Amino acid sequence: MRRSRISNEQIAIRVSLHTIIGNTVLSGLKLFTGVVANSSALISDGVHSLSDVLSTFIVMIGVKLANKKPDREHPYGHERFECVAAIILAVLLFLTGAGIGWTGMEKVLAGNHGELTIPGLLALIVALVSVFTKETMYWYKRAAAKKIESSALMADAWHHRSDALSSIGGFAGILGARLGFPILDPIASLVICLFIFKVAFDIFKDAIEKMTDRSADVKMETEMRNIILAQESVAGIDLLRTRLFGSKIFVDVEISVDGRKALNEAHNTAQHVHDVIESKFPKVKHCTVHVNPSGEITDT
Repeated sequence: MRRSRISNEQIAIRVSLHTIIGNTVLSGLKLFTGVVANSSALISDGVHSLSDVLSTFIVMIGVKLANKKPDREHPYGHERFECVAAIILAVLLFLTGAGIGWTGMEKVLAGNHGELTIPGLLALIVALVSVFTKETMYWYKRAAAKKIESSALMADAWHHRSDALSSIGGFAGILGARLGFPILDPIASLVICLFIFKVAFDIFKDAIEKMTDRSADVKMETEMRNIILAQESVAGIDLLRTRLFGSKIFVDVEISVDGRKALNEAHNTAQHVHDVIESKFPKVKHCTVHVNPSGEITDT
């Protein structure tokens, strides 16, 4: 019996559940080790990993809503709910980074650096384990995000990458503290904060662009133009506009066709352009084609 094809929503949920389990175990390990081995950097890193669990739940909700079929209230679909999820994720990341940065700054400015506790060897080992684990999660979720073209899932993948980078900062801080520079442990928390801020900004910027009708990139629009002009009976392109809609793209195009052709022929040409654009570009959710008699100048 032929197996049914797994939907994008099912892929996203399966991958998210796997990383939720991994993050829960990893964050517990880092928090426990950070307390036992006296490492503020590892505790900060553990809080960051714990925030990954919450963010993944948000992504799961966003992906589920984005895959709903169009309805009366949302006739164009629900893809932008992924962008909403990504924005919430960016805000959570920013708040997490701010909390970690504040704690690290307090310790740096306290002035009693000689009294800072030197982290134990276990903290160094766990930080190294975290780097490899989070980087693995990044590539795992990134592959799934590219497969189903999910901006929310990709944002969550970058959340894992930010955690891997912060773990590198934590590892360096712990190592420096064990080598006789205890101030480097809280400084590592500040470095982690900056990494988190950068990722939060990138996620927020990408989501906003997809919610404000930004056009597709120039390369894609050029490919569209070349394909349209290559179609039989198309004399020219009077207008080509694209706009991002979550992970999808809407296309509006006005083509020129010989005005002496019958209405049916002009319609068939427009239908063919519509079909070829939607088939050649999987990200295109819908292509609207308007026909102008060749030689006529339109007021657009």
